[in-house]
Amino acid sequence: MSEGLAAFLGDTDGKVTVVTSQKHGQLFTWGQNSSGQLGLGNKSQSFHSPQLLETLCGIPLTQISAGGDHSFALSLSGAVFGWGRNCAGQLGLGDRDDRHVPVCVKSLNLKKTVFISCGEHHTAVLTKGGLMLTFGSGRYGQLGHNSLRDEHQPRVVAEFWGSKVSQIACGQHHTLALVESSNTIYSFGCGEQAQLGNGQRSNQCVPLPVQLPPEYSSDQIRKINAGGNLSVLFISKKDGVQARSNQSSCNGQAMLEDEIIDRWISDCNPKVWKKIQSNDKHYKTSVRMSGLDLSLARLAFEKLAKNDRVLSLVENTVEHHLLPSLGSTAAGAEALRVYLVLPELLRVLKKQDRGKKLTILLGSTILKLEPESMDVLNSLWTTLPYNYYRTLVKMFHSVCSQILSLMINTKCNHWTELEPINSQRTVQLTEGYFIMKSVCDFFELLPFEMSWFCSDYSVLNRFSFIWNDIEGLINYPFVLDIRCKCFVFYVKFALEDGIDYGALSAEYFTLLGKKIAKDSSVIQASEDSGYFWFSADDSDSSQEELFNIGVICGLAFYNHNFMYIGFPVALFKKLLNIRPTFKDLEELSPVEARSLKNLLAEDEDVVELLDLDFTVKGKELIPNGAEIPVTKANRNKYVDLYVDFVFNKSVKNQFRAFKRGFSRGNPFQFWKIFKPEELRDLLYGTSKYEWKELQKGVTYKLCEDSDELIQNFWSVFFELDEEHQKMFLTFVYGTDRLPLEGLSKLQLKIVRQSYDDADDRFPWAQTCFGILYLPNYSNIQILREKLIHAITYCDVFGQA
Repeated sequence: MSEGLAAFLGDTDGKVTVVTSQKHGQLFTWGQNSSGQLGLGNKSQSFHSPQLLETLCGIPLTQISAGGDHSFALSLSGAVFGWGRNCAGQLGLGDRDDRHVPVCVKSLNLKKTVFISCGEHHTAVLTKGGLMLTFGSGRYGQLGHNSLRDEHQPRVVAEFWGSKVSQIACGQHHTLALVESSNTIYSFGCGEQAQLGNGQRSNQCVPLPVQLPPEYSSDQIRKINAGGNLSVLFISKKDGVQARSNQSSCNGQAMLEDEIIDRWISDCNPKVWKKIQSNDKHYKTSVRMSGLDLSLARLAFEKLAKNDRVLSLVENTVEHHLLPSLGSTAAGAEALRVYLVLPELLRVLKKQDRGKKLTILLGSTILKLEPESMDVLNSLWTTLPYNYYRTLVKMFHSVCSQILSLMINTKCNHWTELEPINSQRTVQLTEGYFIMKSVCDFFELLPFEMSWFCSDYSVLNRFSFIWNDIEGLINYPFVLDIRCKCFVFYVKFALEDGIDYGALSAEYFTLLGKKIAKDSSVIQASEDSGYFWFSADDSDSSQEELFNIGVICGLAFYNHNFMYIGFPVALFKKLLNIRPTFKDLEELSPVEARSLKNLLAEDEDVVELLDLDFTVKGKELIPNGAEIPVTKANRNKYVDLYVDFVFNKSVKNQFRAFKRGFSRGNPFQFWKIFKPEELRDLLYGTSKYEWKELQKGVTYKLCEDSDELIQNFWSVFFELDEEHQKMFLTFVYGTDRLPLEGLSKLQLKIVRQSYDDADDRFPWAQTCFGILYLPNYSNIQILREKLIHAITYCDVFGQA
């Protein structure tokens, strides 16, 4: 911010408000606050001493401007913030509500605003490209839109299309503009005091040229200004001196000079700033682009790290002054950039085994942000370059890992913000960056296995005292690898009554799932994917049936049995309160998804020929949707609403009934630690067969792996096609579905049975325990025939 920027607000009653800034980039206000023009909230009607405007702290301001009872501030990136009285829409926010704190004028984002001028109840804005926009009161024609109507949002002054405006100025109810190409001054608005310079005392609602005295030429114009009911023109005595092409140059008091910027960053790299200026990168700052060169920040902190005294001073300043000064609300993306820079400081501190407390404080400060500000920060994190996002994740990982190991999980809530963002990034970090090995190791140190099988209540009781803390990990599902998730999952259910690990229930739920998929009318299969989804019938009887299906699925899950129905991942997302996306529609209905993709890619004239409206299967996606055609401008909205209709709106009652039943059958909430895909695989079981893993984990009784019988068995097994191998699993375990960990989780025990008439006997199995009893066949051919017959025709558990 340039030094000594100041603006004054005044009204007819003589009340004055002062807005001023200091060289350290802080904005102070004082005086009358009847309409919130100080930006300090509703604290008081007036302030007699300068008050820091905390909302704009951290934003590099280049200009402040004030009108009757409203104020504006302009940032280096062109972001516009307004506050105060808004009776005529002079804040440009689309309404007439006063604002007591600075609010970003989002409609001016990315417009490359370089100057703002305020009247009594209207505002004018100038962009780098020479566009002039006005808004607020149009009572006297001061907006220049050939109308006396108020405008609540910025609107381009059409009279200047094709021309480049270089300067603007607002009086109380009139406006001036200087067009660069012709050096012509235009005026419009109230002319009752002859302030328009046209020789009359009438108002005009369109811009008209101001006629200069004959002794002066337009080439001598230097600067225009206006205030109250007067207009001021500065001219040069020398002919041929052109008006400056950009108001940021002509207003040395109110704008940030390039020389000042160069001086600020000279220690880093002034050439970089010149390059940024040349392509207007600083004007591209938004919720999707930080506008920061983090490589320079990294180099600067690495340089600081070489001087321990300076680094300690910086660490102390950030800890005791910077972080405590950050508020819960940020006026714009620029104010949140501190959260992108500080991880680079923590990075160099971590190398010296320092900064743990600072990391926790930074996380706590982030958690204090209001939801709207948090959303902006999340958006900035989403587009953060890969290396810097990885630094951010690793920074919190190291501290949260230690905290979670001690189960002090309330301090790690900021960790829950980072993992979901990863899935939204174009270039994502692998899951390994979020898994905390120290937390996973924590479980292995506990006597879980002894607790499973020990009937001594005191042992279980000793385990239960930590269970409440373990349940806290529901908030951090991504810190555990799948091995530990299943480990805790099995332990939890092992402590409950009524758990059945037997093959009877395994086979029961497997067959029940097949019957539901085949006979139920409340779910239907997609013709092009085969996945099931809820039917359109939401009658009471259908909801009751879906409730019962949900109960059965919950019971299967609760008892750790597999039941495959064929719902897509979208169902498990909804169970975990995650909204399905277009990708889920591609899984459920590839043909529909392909049609919508084509719609998004079509030319405008083709879209109109499709004759689509905002309805799906006769249901309106929005009010009066049947009357709203799908166009190139709104087709993205149509696709989003279409996806929402399929997965949410059209099945709201059906899913609610199913979820209620699922919760009834499985009352414990610990299943929420799983991701949607993991939850699906826990209910369905996986079908990823690594058959060699089954052989690696086998144990033998009354025989050894080197015996001819065992060698023959494995030779025959690996000769089988996959369908027969899956039949073998059903024969031995009651189901061909696998745990998340795959075949390595199954325990197969082969017991040799010696009979005189072995060649006449079939293999049999104890499915409850995964034991295969194998007669001592005389040769491999007989073994092959008996085994294939047994696994093909078994209709009772483990028998042929």
